[in-house]
Amino acid sequence: MVEGELRGVIALDGPSGTGKSTVARRLATALGAGYLDTGAMYRTVTLAVLRAEVDPGDAAAVGQVAEDVDLRISTDPVDQDVRLGDESVSAEIRGQAVTMAVSAVSAVPKVREVLRLRQWRIIEDVCAVQGGIVVEGRDIGTAIAPDAPLKVFLTASADARALRRANQDAAEGRRSTLEATRADVERRDGLDSSRAASPLQPADDAVWLDSTDLDIEGVLGRILDLVDERGLRGVAAGPGRW
Repeated sequence: MVEGELRGVIALDGPSGTGKSTVARRLATALGAGYLDTGAMYRTVTLAVLRAEVDPGDAAAVGQVAEDVDLRISTDPVDQDVRLGDESVSAEIRGQAVTMAVSAVSAVPKVREVLRLRQWRIIEDVCAVQGGIVVEGRDIGTAIAPDAPLKVFLTASADARALRRANQDAAEGRRSTLEATRADVERRDGLDSSRAASPLQPADDAVWLDSTDLDIEGVLGRILDLVDERGLRGVAAGPGRW
């Protein structure tokens, strides 16, 4: 059920395992808004790099793949699909090979430049048609939508995030252990936070939300309260790019 249409952009940032994707999709559905998973875009470029047998450490070659890739992504929060050309790769981009390489590919400045331009176009198109969009990633509030009227930085303890990731992997048929998953979470935290191009960090005006002791409904309720406090349902979102 749509609880009131969103006007403008909600920027949802944070590390993996915080429940960010589930919350973003549920939020977009509740608000009759579009949804953009920027992480899926980086994963799709990474898959293209691996398929081309390009070294993820070769910035020039990786950047060229990003420029040439035929990446198509749905903005429907209920029917998510990511494609390389005509091929659906929604499941494959969540596999271990992509997960291990995506931080290196995402750190390439050319990749971020190419995808940033695509993300801007998607946001503008969706806002023009639907009025609002929920965008999730790691640099949304700082680089992609710095004028968004609501920015949320979703976080949780490393233990909680590792457990969630391990449970998600198990539910989707991917083999992993809690120890290996926690090591991977901490590895990606370090790489994403220390990269030179658009590192993972909260915007200065982002609302911090710790989901360690909250379920999805609890997180969703907190963000919907923020939406109402800022008057973002069914009215203009105020000054800014969107």
